[in-house]
Amino acid sequence: MKVKLFDESHELDLEEDINNFLEDNKDKEIVDIKFQVSISIYKDEQIYCFSAMIMYK
Repeated sequence: MKVKLFDESHELDLEEDINNFLEDNKDKEIVDIKFQVSISIYKDEQIYCFSAMIMYK
C-alpha cells in the first residue's frame, strides 16, 4: 500500500489536485481517502489548510 498527501490553502485547489491524481492513476485501487481542515489565526487573518491523504494499491 502507498499514500499520497495533498495540502492546499483553498478547497478548490485541493479538489483539482485530487481529481488530477485520480485521473492519472486509474489503474490503482483506491483504498481510502481521508480529509481534514484546519484553521489558524495570524493577527487579523484566518489561515485555512485543506489536506487529504489517499491510500492506494
